[in-house]
Amino acid sequence: MKNTIKVERAKKNWTQADLAKYIGVSRQGLNSIETGKFIPSTLLALRMAKVFETTVEVLFQLDDTEV
Repeated sequence: MKNTIKVERAKKNWTQADLAKYIGVSRQGLNSIETGKFIPSTLLALRMAKVFETTVEVLFQLDDTEV
């Protein structure tokens, strides 16, 4: 699964620690999501979409092999 979290963070000039605080996870946990090592729960994905004022579909996309 691909994601645009790093890009969205950069638009807001937020660090991983900033975003982690806003959505209620550790910075290490956020790093795992951002690098694609961990897929977030629906609730966590919705929280991210809310703080970025966008949709889950903008933040997360399936790889071609996952379709």
